[in-house]
Parts: sequence; structure tokens; C-alpha cells
Amino acid sequence: MNSNFFDHINIDKARTHVPDGSNPNTEEACAQYDKLMADAGQLDLQLLGIGRNGHVGFNEPGESFSKGTHCVELAESTIQANSRLFDSIDDVPRKAYSMGVQNIMSAKTILVAASGEDKAQAVRDMIYGPVSPHCTASILQLHADCFVVADEAALSLC
Repeated sequence: MNSNFFDHINIDKARTHVPDGSNPNTEEACAQYDKLMADAGQLDLQLLGIGRNGHVGFNEPGESFSKGTHCVELAESTIQANSRLFDSIDDVPRKAYSMGVQNIMSAKTILVAASGEDKAQAVRDMIYGPVSPHCTASILQLHADCFVVADEAALSLC
């Protein structure tokens, strides 16, 4: 996040928070991030992307919405989508630490960014589909201050 985003915008990095993906101790890393979130108080802005399968913050589709920070087995579609960022598909992580849906929903404002036709069905399901953990992003329908910024291709089914 630092090299791809925070280094390019006018933001106090002390006010940015992402889970420590370098910590191999899952329980410790997740507990530390949940404590960091609790200590920080309510988040002003939660910035999210949406995956082709409707995940947000690596909260992959499933049978229930996650609450706190947790380790996620990434879906094959997520691994494929992230492969463009690596030299080899073998280098793409298969797991990620993710902020839970409860943490995401506690933010004052949520901003979801989407681009490309490959996101169109996920964006449509997020906005118009039933609220279901099978499209994690659909929970955002219940947030009082959520914005979507998308290109025409991502909005083509809306």
C-alpha cells in the first residue's frame, strides 16, 4: 500500500493502517491489527477495491461474513487476478490477512473503486443483489455512507 498508493498522495502515514502481512504468526498478526483498529477509534475512510468474485478487502465469498481480522485462503480467481503483479503465478500469495467485514462496516465512510468489464457482475451484485456472504461486497448496501467510483465498463451491467 505504501509503494503503490500512500507514497503518491498527501496523507499522514501514521493515520494509515494495513495488516502486517509479513508476520507469519496468524493469531498474533490478526490480534495486533484488531487492537490497532480498536485503539485508533472509528475509521474516517475505508478504501476498498472489489474482486471479480465480489470480495472486498480479501474477504472472499463464503457461508458467513467475517467479523475481525483473519487469514484468508485466496480464491483461484483472486490469485489469477493478482498474478499481473508478480513475475510468476507461483509467486502470488495463496493467503492474505484481511480486515473483517465488521471492521470495514464500522468506518464512517466507505469508498469502493472498480474498473474493467471483468468487475461488472460483481459491481452489479454489490449494488442490486441480495445481501449475502456469497457476494461479500453486498453487505455495503447496509452502510449509510458508501460511495462507488467506477468506470463505464465496471458499471456496464448496472
